[in-house]
Amino acid sequence: MALPILRFSDEDKVGTIQPHDDALVVTLRIRGYDVKRVLANQDSAVEVMYPDLYKGLKLRPEDLTAYDSPLVSFEGKTVTPKGQIRLPIQTGLDIVEVDFIIVDAYLPYTAIVARPWLHVLGAVSLTLHQKVKYPSEGRVKEVIGDQAMSQQCMVSAISQRPSAEPSTENGL
Repeated sequence: MALPILRFSDEDKVGTIQPHDDALVVTLRIRGYDVKRVLANQDSAVEVMYPDLYKGLKLRPEDLTAYDSPLVSFEGKTVTPKGQIRLPIQTGLDIVEVDFIIVDAYLPYTAIVARPWLHVLGAVSLTLHQKVKYPSEGRVKEVIGDQAMSQQCMVSAISQRPSAEPSTENGL
């Protein structure tokens, strides 16, 4: 059976506030729970989970396996992961097993899903349209972003950011 063609059109923008530069923030079913504030980021190479979600899913330190490679945060800082865990993400009837790296850092998201999840699902995401589309059962299925939640996460990230040192270079 041929896979359906994944395409985006202006119709896919209906219901979104345009123009915008919002991140794609979705709700996904992870380990049987509907998890809000998940950043779908095709620029990331690993799936990341933050402590609040880890605790909320009732995971324990003994559930983790070692993950020895440091990661670089959005701020450019090196972060040492606490470990990794393989968990199912369900979209519709499709279930994809994902290796989440557990990182003890502050971000307003509960988790980040990245290229590995998108590739296994056969998905394409577009922030402009606030959607993830993927083929399933001969049809195109969608995960729709939550723009209001994305904007709340951005405000939270900005308010939590440490104040920058004033620049004295070139009189700025």
